[in-house]
Amino acid sequence: MAEKKTNITASNVGLSSKNSLIQRTLIVFKPDAVQRGIVGEILSRFERVGLKIVGAKMVNPDKDHYYQHYEGISKMITRRGQKTFDNTLKFMTSGPVIAMVLEGVEAVPLVRKMVGSTEPMAADMGTIRGDYAHISFGYADAHDEAVPNLIHASGNPEEADAEVSYWFKPEEIQSYQTLSEKFTR
Repeated sequence: MAEKKTNITASNVGLSSKNSLIQRTLIVFKPDAVQRGIVGEILSRFERVGLKIVGAKMVNPDKDHYYQHYEGISKMITRRGQKTFDNTLKFMTSGPVIAMVLEGVEAVPLVRKMVGSTEPMAADMGTIRGDYAHISFGYADAHDEAVPNLIHASGNPEEADAEVSYWFKPEEIQSYQTLSEKFTR
């Protein structure tokens, strides 16, 4: 039986083929995480599991930037509809966000697992959304607003590559070694 491998190559993460399962992924701490003052607490979870921050910045993108992110890359209108997309853009432009690139062994699925379901009400306890948020899609729809779910995480390796290169210039991505890599890589 053939072993299934993650579809990531050394060229799309800028690492040697020896480390082909090392991935980079984008996370964005949304306005609710920033305004609630829980970014550090959430970020510590990623660091404790062995993910390394290789890019970070606080920004306040405009609607055009978010349009390209949510529709150009991840096709939100097709998946969730125009109303959800419009509410998301309104929410995301309500304050600054912190964008980060995390790197580690199979970082994309690991971060998705840690973040939990997009709908906080459905997210398992122990996940970031399950522990720090609780709003349902039904509640958000009834109030004509976006779901405040704290954090964006790339959905798959291809999306991660596109998002990282959209949010960060190559010179904004750092290369260094952490002391914990002996045990986390």
